Amino acid sequence: MRIINKSHKKGCILSNTKQEPLDEKVIDVEAEKACEKEKSLDEINAIREAREAITSEEEAEEIAAQERIWAEQEELAKKGNTEDSKVSSSTFEKLPDDHVYAKYDEIDQAQLQKDIEDIKKTIGKPVYSDYLHVRKMKNWSRAFTLSGFFMLFVVTALELSIGLEGIGFWVLAIISAVLIGIGNVGHWANVAHPIMHGGYDKIPNIPLEFKKSGYARGDRRYLDWLDWIKPEAWEYEHNIMHHYHLGEDDDPDNVERNMQWLIQSKTPMWLRRVFVYVFAATWKFSYYAPNTMRILENKKRRKNKEHEIKDYNYLPNNELGIKLWKESYLPYGLVRFVGLPLLFLPLGINAVFSALIILIIAEAYANLHSFLVIVPNHSAGDIYQFSEPHKSQGEFYLRQIMGSVNYNTGSDWIDFLHGFLNYQVEHHLFPNMPLSYYQTMQPLVKEVCRKHNIEYRQESVFKRMAMTIDLMVGKTKLLRVDGV
Repeated sequence: MRIINKSHKKGCILSNTKQEPLDEKVIDVEAEKACEKEKSLDEINAIREAREAITSEEEAEEIAAQERIWAEQEELAKKGNTEDSKVSSSTFEKLPDDHVYAKYDEIDQAQLQKDIEDIKKTIGKPVYSDYLHVRKMKNWSRAFTLSGFFMLFVVTALELSIGLEGIGFWVLAIISAVLIGIGNVGHWANVAHPIMHGGYDKIPNIPLEFKKSGYARGDRRYLDWLDWIKPEAWEYEHNIMHHYHLGEDDDPDNVERNMQWLIQSKTPMWLRRVFVYVFAATWKFSYYAPNTMRILENKKRRKNKEHEIKDYNYLPNNELGIKLWKESYLPYGLVRFVGLPLLFLPLGINAVFSALIILIIAEAYANLHSFLVIVPNHSAGDIYQFSEPHKSQGEFYLRQIMGSVNYNTGSDWIDFLHGFLNYQVEHHLFPNMPLSYYQTMQPLVKEVCRKHNIEYRQESVFKRMAMTIDLMVGKTKLLRVDGV
């Protein structure tokens, strides 16, 4: 066999040479590579479009089946190639000498897929008690919120009646703000998050407000989950783009990539850390709201083959900016920081300003709390990033484990305060499962990881937060797997 180099401007047709003997096979290397690349891009785009259209578990399973077919075809094609045209397997970047875990390309992904899916079969289908569990989480969140507002009323009433001020005022004000903040995070992480993943959709005879199709839809947003973030925008950004592209270039929540402007700057390290702390106290307003709207807008733009928006737009000076203010900033901002403080007007104008101050502190706390339990799940120097989309369901499962980390777990109270995000590995393997499943599922997932010699990361949320900050300021980097 003779291998020649001959470039082609169009198409995937391999060139022929007139003067070659009939018994020799001529391979145009550059054209063949272009053909393979074009085919690969077509398949990747097909996967991407299909994921964006996901509305049910059944559709997700159909996509997984198609991906398995492509993986099998790819494997057969590799076997059919001669030794001359084989491509070297992917490799990790240099690992510590004491590393004992299996390498990426040493793991039997097909067997891993079977083992992970066997867990789902073992656990069974969601039942009515799982609905009762999430309703309990909702009641706990509501109890924190109402307790916080009751304390706020007490503070303003004491301020009016006995002139409460100084340390006494601030102690009670901070307690009120923390209670309101915990309720805010609880509604997002423990209620909105699993419901909008469809975790309870298959449980019969439960209220529509606990199903994906009814929760926070239309005017119910004001009853179920009113926040800076538009529910539909977060659902697409989180459920599709983050979950199905974890650690890939299309993952919108890739912290290292999003912080390159700071990492590449000449800003002193101490000042970078100060910025991260300020950012954490405002991140739902400054990052999540504009980013989710941008990602949702880019979905439409890709469909129409238009240029995608790369930067955030905070000002109402164009169509996307107006939509951000109309659908995200104004609904929450007016209710939270105008309407609610004005309820205290009968107690005097000072009570209105005191309520506003406490609500601003509560907002900062809710941002800090949610940042603490959300961002470290996928952001540290021991978490992996991937250069290409996954090609099979087994590889998808592997990446969810390698790209996620858990925190300490325990009782419902511990898990509630972590937003059940302390089961991030289990959540990414089975995103449409009820919260109550993760406690039962965790030891089974750990056992599968031990079987395949895959690292199962689980540490204190505070330790992981410190590691995340190191990543955000450029002190550490994500690990990478070359060629996948």
